[in-house]
Amino acid sequence: MSQITSNWVNFQITDEIQAEYSELIKLVLNTKSMDDQERQYWFDIMPSMSNEQIDRLFEILDTEKKKLEQLETSYQKEIKSLNEKHLVEWQAFQVSDNKQKIAKAQEEDAKNEKDPDDILNMLNDL
Repeated sequence: MSQITSNWVNFQITDEIQAEYSELIKLVLNTKSMDDQERQYWFDIMPSMSNEQIDRLFEILDTEKKKLEQLETSYQKEIKSLNEKHLVEWQAFQVSDNKQKIAKAQEEDAKNEKDPDDILNMLNDL
């Protein structure tokens, strides 16, 4: 009997099962559809399962793993697309905002601009 630790949980697995079904054990340990008690249950009954049952369990867990990987890939692509879209929108907003700030600053400069004659008169008054 061997002990395998995964995520700080110890599982008891026979040496024969561990040697013969190492890939299936990895799938059982990494599936999100089982809790730790269910994992141990499957390890416990594997010695009494037929080859067809073992193959079916492997097929189910392998399909689950592949579907989750596909979903994750699709999800990452969608997130990337949304981030790019919002980045473009944000940049357009910043450009628009900066144009408004520049226009306002130019407006302020125009208001504060003095007539050259007024500047000369101010200097004469000194």
